[in-house]
Amino acid sequence: MTADLSRLLNALGLVAVDTVLVLAFADQLWFRDLPCPICILQRAGFIAGGFGIALNLMFGPRPSHYGLAILGAMVGGIMSADQVFHYIVPGTGSYGNAVFGLHLYTWALIAFAAVTIGSGVMLLFDRQFEPAGPLPARLSILPMSAVAPAMSSRRSRSAALGFARRRPAAISSSTRIWA
Repeated sequence: MTADLSRLLNALGLVAVDTVLVLAFADQLWFRDLPCPICILQRAGFIAGGFGIALNLMFGPRPSHYGLAILGAMVGGIMSADQVFHYIVPGTGSYGNAVFGLHLYTWALIAFAAVTIGSGVMLLFDRQFEPAGPLPARLSILPMSAVAPAMSSRRSRSAALGFARRRPAAISSSTRIWA
């Protein structure tokens, strides 16, 4: 596998991870369905996996970047498998809406398995680790898309919960602790 093919496959993988995160945020905002704590950890796993793939795009493929993607996907996969096991027993209910017959945490488990297997297969091709040319201009914005969901996650969670930035109350000189 050449470095250019590796770069193309990493770009497609990053687009897939970003699509999953965008769809999760759209589901949260459109249906006003706040994510549970396990869902937030799954999103962190997607962000870590996407960050490892983005490092491959920015600095060239390295085994450590694939390792970061695999670790993020494994942690997220454990979280989503835990949530699947919570609701696998008939009659226990489920959390959230079903998409094509499967709930989002089940789709997340499938996506984490795909990231893990895809990164593992990419590690098998040694020619991609040879030096390559610079990143094409059309792909230069793509690695930053791995960081954007992390930045918007905190803001959207605060807005969904109704928190707003509040200015601290004025402190009079008599209540100060220090001079």
